[in-house]
Amino acid sequence: MESTFEHVYFPLTTVSSGEGKEVNIDIYCYCIQFVNICLLGNPTSKTKEWFLVDAGLPHSADNIIRLAEDHFGSMTKPQGILLTHGHFDHVGAIGELLQHWDVPVYAHELEIPYLTGKANYPKGDSTVNGGLISELSPLFPNHGINLENHVHSLPADGSIPGLPEWQWIHTPGHTPGHISLFRARDRSLLAGDAFVTVKQESLYNVILQTKEIKGPPKYFTTDWEAAEASVRKLQALQPVLAVTGHGTPIREEELTNQLNYLVENFERVAVPEEGRFVHER
Repeated sequence: MESTFEHVYFPLTTVSSGEGKEVNIDIYCYCIQFVNICLLGNPTSKTKEWFLVDAGLPHSADNIIRLAEDHFGSMTKPQGILLTHGHFDHVGAIGELLQHWDVPVYAHELEIPYLTGKANYPKGDSTVNGGLISELSPLFPNHGINLENHVHSLPADGSIPGLPEWQWIHTPGHTPGHISLFRARDRSLLAGDAFVTVKQESLYNVILQTKEIKGPPKYFTTDWEAAEASVRKLQALQPVLAVTGHGTPIREEELTNQLNYLVENFERVAVPEEGRFVHER
């Protein structure tokens, strides 16, 4: 049976800091300064069950809680929090959120060491060039966090507890345990930072939110061979809608054309000419 959601379209205009967009009836994308979070769940359903995908920047917990209550009603809390990966801009508010909600957190098993205080990420690589954000990246937090017994490894079969229509896909490269989320019914993709829709290395482009599919943010990506394989894996799914960790959601022909271009030109478009991890490719 053909999904009715394939014909429920929402306008995908630029998402700026502090703005949210309902990109599908049960996918709400919200931009916190320069990083996106998503609320997964239908606010018109009787149960109003929902999940949070990623946890934004530090000090954004109150903003996320207000957003959730505006969207799903007062005193709401998610069934769980899904982390695409553990970089500071994707887990910054998670400690405060867990104090408020006390819900399970799910991540790939290879990301767990960074979420239980056992490992730190490499420092940002300013040598990849590309813009001011790259140059400042060594100053960004790179330490792991300790979520203790809150965090759980996702099931090995690709399923997500509480989200039967969605599957997680291992898309390493940006981090060892990076994941993306995909729903086959309407080919909706939450790509995380496997690819993004803004030149994240450039503060100018980030401020303007210039929409263009790019590879993962260069200054934090440690395995370019895996990153390319991950993008190819996502392209093969033929997504109709993609929400990325940075930049504006993208859909249909524009998504297909730009994702194909990225795959065909990955070495030139995505991989930096210089960088600490380029030689390992």
